[in-house]
Amino acid sequence: MSMPLSLRAAAPRPRPGLWIGATLAALAAWFALYWQLEGFSGWLVGLLPITPGTHLDEAVRFFAFDTPKVLMLLALVVFAMGVVRSFFSPAHTRALLAGRREGVGNVAAAVLGVFTPFCSCSAVPLFVGFVSAGVPLGVTFSFLVAAPMVNEVALGLLFALVGWRVAVTYLVFGLGLAMVSGWVIGRLHLESWLEEWVRNVRATAADLPPERLSVIDRIRAGLEAMRDIVGRVWVWLIVGIAAGAFIHGYVPAELLAAIMGRGEWWAVPAVVLLGVPMYSNAAGIIPVVEALLGKGVALGTVLAFMMSVIALSAPEMIILRKVLTLRLIAVFAGVVACGIVAVGYLFNALFV
Repeated sequence: MSMPLSLRAAAPRPRPGLWIGATLAALAAWFALYWQLEGFSGWLVGLLPITPGTHLDEAVRFFAFDTPKVLMLLALVVFAMGVVRSFFSPAHTRALLAGRREGVGNVAAAVLGVFTPFCSCSAVPLFVGFVSAGVPLGVTFSFLVAAPMVNEVALGLLFALVGWRVAVTYLVFGLGLAMVSGWVIGRLHLESWLEEWVRNVRATAADLPPERLSVIDRIRAGLEAMRDIVGRVWVWLIVGIAAGAFIHGYVPAELLAAIMGRGEWWAVPAVVLLGVPMYSNAAGIIPVVEALLGKGVALGTVLAFMMSVIALSAPEMIILRKVLTLRLIAVFAGVVACGIVAVGYLFNALFV
């Protein structure tokens, strides 16, 4: 039995003012809690039967403070960028890149990668979608480098945890690495090194109607992004914070300086090789970066380690094997690794 028209007309509609007011109230509560974290975590650790000033005390204090801090920062950044990303869609991204010439396309792809991050599990459908839409191979690789490495989560957390200088540095050189790497791969004309089934994919372009989202829809998009991304990465985040806490509390600064020191020529390529077999997202590796910088490890070496973990992780390479031949994977990894090593050396020379 259908609902009478009069009752359907009386059904309450979502009120944008209430959603906006609730969002502003939640943001105010977020800031009020955030400014109390340091005092609360110190009080909490003080209740534990741990001798002050010991290695264990230092490690626990780092973990107790950074865990809620990083989770709160992550939630805020992801919500904000979820709202921003509601103005984009995969179809729109492909449309913006399709038909772009190399050079201009590499720049556009790298910049779009900042706003459309993806995880390893979505690398294959994105790659195939871009190729099928006529996006040049080099432009596609610029996107594949920038999207996981220079995303809004990494930049937001870097800015909040280690300062604007490191965040801006990472943004500029991460984008530069994505652009140059994609351009070099495009100049090599390696389309024949794609897997045959990918080469045979034909674009089935469809005229999609433009999306018109309300304010409520965009707030919901931010909440959905926060639930999805935070839900997927919080375990890795805590693992990263625990590793950072161990480094902060137990690893002597002299040992880190000897292994990752500025004066050793092999430090940068060594940390790049060390980062490849690891798997972490940007949120999970940043607490480790914070701890390493706090120990006085060279900025360029730390950034090279971070870039290699995020952009050259072995699991992502295994997944990309579904669409790329081993030769093309080797070229991709080699070009990106050379760029990361160059960035590491450059920063170690500039920030002495």
